[in-house]
Amino acid sequence: MSFLRFAGVGRTVPSKVKFLLPHFSSRCAISNSDLLSSPLKTLVLQSSNTGFKLSNVRYKSNITGDRSATGSNGKKVRLVAGAALVAGLVAGLSHFQRAEMKSTVAIHSETGKKDADDILEKCKRFMSEPVTDVQVLQKNKEEMRTKMEMMILQTQAEFCKALAEVDGGTFQVDRWDRKEGGGGISCVLQDSNIFEKAGVNVSVVFGHLPEEAAQQMRSRGKSLKSKDGKLPFCAMGVSSVIHPKNPHIPTIHFNYRYFEIEEADGSKLWWFGGGTDLTPTYLNKEDAVHFHKTLKEACDKHDRKLYPKFKKWCDNYFFIKHRGERRGVGGIFFDDLDSPTKEDVFDFVRSCAKAVVPCYIPIVKKHLNDSFTSEEKQWQQLRRGRYVEFNLVYDRGTKFGLATPESRIESILMSLPLTARWEYMHEPPKGTKEAEMLQVLRNPKDWAQ
Repeated sequence: MSFLRFAGVGRTVPSKVKFLLPHFSSRCAISNSDLLSSPLKTLVLQSSNTGFKLSNVRYKSNITGDRSATGSNGKKVRLVAGAALVAGLVAGLSHFQRAEMKSTVAIHSETGKKDADDILEKCKRFMSEPVTDVQVLQKNKEEMRTKMEMMILQTQAEFCKALAEVDGGTFQVDRWDRKEGGGGISCVLQDSNIFEKAGVNVSVVFGHLPEEAAQQMRSRGKSLKSKDGKLPFCAMGVSSVIHPKNPHIPTIHFNYRYFEIEEADGSKLWWFGGGTDLTPTYLNKEDAVHFHKTLKEACDKHDRKLYPKFKKWCDNYFFIKHRGERRGVGGIFFDDLDSPTKEDVFDFVRSCAKAVVPCYIPIVKKHLNDSFTSEEKQWQQLRRGRYVEFNLVYDRGTKFGLATPESRIESILMSLPLTARWEYMHEPPKGTKEAEMLQVLRNPKDWAQ
């Protein structure tokens, strides 16, 4: 646990109070620099053995039993040490000085507490504690790593809540650690009521970039200068793939990520990537229009040139070359985005992430009770086979994950469906709904116009 210093008018009173937070383990304590309080008040909160709860989803924290507010030697904390100094300080101040001190402390206390509470309140709504220690997040709240980690955790929680409300099932929340550095939170709903497999993953990893992964980035035009063959990196993102049981409910995929790489001279390269795309088994034009228009609105808030650019990029990226067809009806996709500024790109990425629930959940609800035949289910299985082919052969994220030492294979391959099918020389008859779908996959359309 951290200690909370009492301060006033540029002087530090030599007394400390251990600050225990409700609903969090000792990892979530507030650090000295994050919160200022009046020297005349004591604030001691009792810890409790509670977990994070979100709708049907529950994550149990790793606290074992309640802890009382005690010092490091086991004695209860009291505001006795330094009391004489406090009294002397206050007595020696003029009326104006006391008023000034009260005003200054109140402002700092309110601002510091608001900053701390902002992060702590958000953490309570996540599927699990953040990957990074909460003290570190509070201390570095203005850094992009902190902002991005908080955003991807919020995206994960909001999407899981929306899916759980529709499905009625419970997500399995699986925290994992990476030996070289970092870890992640995998939330999976498998063989449930509506979704055969629904996964929403968050990962925050760091260490040294393996040469195979560095080569992938160099092939995209990045000039990466390593030192002694090592490239320190940090990568974080949220990724999700949803495979519904009903073939009339489409599959959705989204991923939003942030990279930092430190070169040999100490300079840092950074960029964002991501996108959201829809893969229906059967074409429903209204669904495709709704999906694309929702994404277009998110892009247009920042620049009207973004959607057409990233829509085309998506059509070209999710292309199964050996089949001559796209994986689905597209969406948006971008990578290596590093301008105009880091804050501008982050704001854009956040807008795209917030569009995931409104672009997909209404489509799911629309088709919840659609009936389907065994032949339609079989066509869904064949289309899932195409999904697998793209992810294992072409997808950058899958290839990067598999090339990263100590990566978590279960989370990387979460994107694969629970079931799929491959038939030799299958071609749907002309004039069928299956042939209509295949025609769109071979000839992308502009759905947002």
